[in-house]
Amino acid sequence: MTRPVRTADPTDPQGAAEPCFVARGIDKIYRTGEVEIAALRGVDLDLYAGELMVLLGASGSGKSTLLNILGGLDRPTRGSVRFLDHDLTEASDAALTRFRRDHVGFVFQFYNLISSLTAAENVALVTEIARDPMDPREALEAVGLGPRCDHFPAQLSGGEQQRVAIARAVAKRPEILLCDEPTGALDSATGVTVLEALERANRAFGTTVALITHNAGIADMADRVVRMADGRIVEDRRNETKAPASALAW
Repeated sequence: MTRPVRTADPTDPQGAAEPCFVARGIDKIYRTGEVEIAALRGVDLDLYAGELMVLLGASGSGKSTLLNILGGLDRPTRGSVRFLDHDLTEASDAALTRFRRDHVGFVFQFYNLISSLTAAENVALVTEIARDPMDPREALEAVGLGPRCDHFPAQLSGGEQQRVAIARAVAKRPEILLCDEPTGALDSATGVTVLEALERANRAFGTTVALITHNAGIADMADRVVRMADGRIVEDRRNETKAPASALAW
């Protein structure tokens, strides 16, 4: 599978690199009877191959809605979204399913592991349907869980279970990894080990990572920080220097 790689200086991605995601004029309106709630209001966003972007904002700011639209889990009410040569706005449901299967890995706050399967078997659920998967044990090694491959979720800590979820997402070799509050249910020390796993996936495999968090301290590990409020992007900045996940202060 051909995957995009970072071709520009990460401090100036708009120089030589083309964005892998281009979202323009994104509105998302939810309707309940006659009541309309605007979750996104005219959002423009480019996401570049190989970067690690942290998306900040309070609950209700539109972060998860935006991530779901980028990942093909939802559609905008207005606007357009493209991933490379895929027009996600006009895609059929079947095309969006293929897009999610072939190009996107998801990591959520709750791990969604199957309790009756080992760590390796949970990862294999994805690799069995992927086009060019990693071996499940290789994926678990990549997140530091090689010795825990044959353990069941109940035998793993919360942080280990989240790293299994990351291994499951990474194992199909996605171009983009979308993470919604992956450390939200974890203490700070355990959260750092999870962030290190995401950092490793970004660095070792060139996977583009977009990470939602309400924890501003996590922003220090990003190439780029985007802040949302009231359904709009209110800040979009590059980090001049990046801190390793291990050095984050929460």
